[in-house]
Amino acid sequence: QVQLVESGGGLVQPGGSLRLSCAASGSFFRIYTMGWFRQAPGKQRELVANITRDENTTYADSVKGRFTISRDNAKNTVYLQMNSLKPEDTAVYYCNTNLKRLWYEMKLEYWGQGTQVTVSS
Repeated sequence: QVQLVESGGGLVQPGGSLRLSCAASGSFFRIYTMGWFRQAPGKQRELVANITRDENTTYADSVKGRFTISRDNAKNTVYLQMNSLKPEDTAVYYCNTNLKRLWYEMKLEYWGQGTQVTVSS
């Protein structure tokens, strides 16, 4: 069974920083793309950033220059460094990954349970 365990959310003042972590555990052959999505109340879930195994990155326009995604393949972990946080960044942040449990299987998508990020004074 594959699990994604997130940590690092919380309450921060505008202009502050937080670092989210997401570690994949369980039995699998290889992890491919890892990323972060977020969902604010009353809004659809949206991509924040993702990173391929070769460390190619994609960012939402709203976070470019403020957020940085990175990964540690040896630890099966993805990070999201969030700087210059704004109230509009308030949302539940979800970790997402595509992986193969066995080398000959199709890629499967997994989600973390979500971690709350609140930006408020």
